[in-house]
Amino acid sequence: MKLEAHRARLEEFGIHVMAQDFLPREFRHNYNLALDAQPTLVTTPNAGIPAFLTQYVDPEVVRILQSPNEGADILGERKNGDWTTQTAFFSVIENTGEISSYGDWNNNGVSNVNANWPQRQSYLYQTIIEYGDLQIERAGLAKLNWVAELQTSAASTMDKFQDYTYHFGVAGMQNYGLLNDPSLSAALTPSAKAAGGNRWVTTGGAPVATANEVYADFQTLFSQLVAQTAGRVKMTDPLVLVVSPGSQVGLSAVNSFGVGVYDLLKKNFPNLEVKVSYRYATQAGNVVQLWARSYGGQDTGYCAFNEKMRDHGIVRQLSAYAQKKTGGTWGAIIRYPLAVAQMIGV
Repeated sequence: MKLEAHRARLEEFGIHVMAQDFLPREFRHNYNLALDAQPTLVTTPNAGIPAFLTQYVDPEVVRILQSPNEGADILGERKNGDWTTQTAFFSVIENTGEISSYGDWNNNGVSNVNANWPQRQSYLYQTIIEYGDLQIERAGLAKLNWVAELQTSAASTMDKFQDYTYHFGVAGMQNYGLLNDPSLSAALTPSAKAAGGNRWVTTGGAPVATANEVYADFQTLFSQLVAQTAGRVKMTDPLVLVVSPGSQVGLSAVNSFGVGVYDLLKKNFPNLEVKVSYRYATQAGNVVQLWARSYGGQDTGYCAFNEKMRDHGIVRQLSAYAQKKTGGTWGAIIRYPLAVAQMIGV
């Protein structure tokens, strides 16, 4: 404060004092000095924030889609027995008899019943999910319900195997599928096509058969079905045509009159359903099957299980958990193999 009063008295007499006048003479005119320069930093120079604070995690989970399960959609699905059931017997009754000429004292002619008991074996399968306390907590940081996702994975895995058995059964057992039941009739061969070969589509999926050629193959299938059932199957009956996704493209072919295969099928077979299963694309070629949905008032067949998914008890470990899940399958139960015709190589 005294310095300021002294400076004010000097200015009254016209004497102006500069700031450098208070400096030692050797520093008064040294302009390299920077009295307001920043001191040297102790920390690392930085003008940002941690990068993770600028990152965003989308809360919507993107799921990897797998091939669809379509076996149960073809003929339907039923539960036979339970997981303790190992063998299923199916009663098959055949009515027999013969006649003879009538006579008051004749006792010829007889009617009888023949019973058979074909059987199928069930197959039990399992999968296990495991999760730990720390694993769950860390997944929770990313807003993931880890236990629920494991449950979904188990259900998907078991359903995928179940669908496989519906198509191909289980090797080494009396357990067969829609495509390999030994009682099915031999597969027909498609007719030769004008473009060459027998296929409806090329390996790349391009149609090579005309609409009339594809429809002719379907007529061959239906004729075989009529022959096998001695005419019991009619064009107006509920029918199921099963094709692979690739062969489905062949059904989109249109003839020179602008009429497609679908149009021809729906017009002449009004109760026909078309089902698609990727498992009908086999190593031997694309398979096409034509099923009569019912025969003699009973379902031609169905897919069957004895245990869809049984949740066993959760096993508590020191800092983790484990749980087993069990399922059982009979494959496909085809009651009337004569009510289906098939063709391979389309």
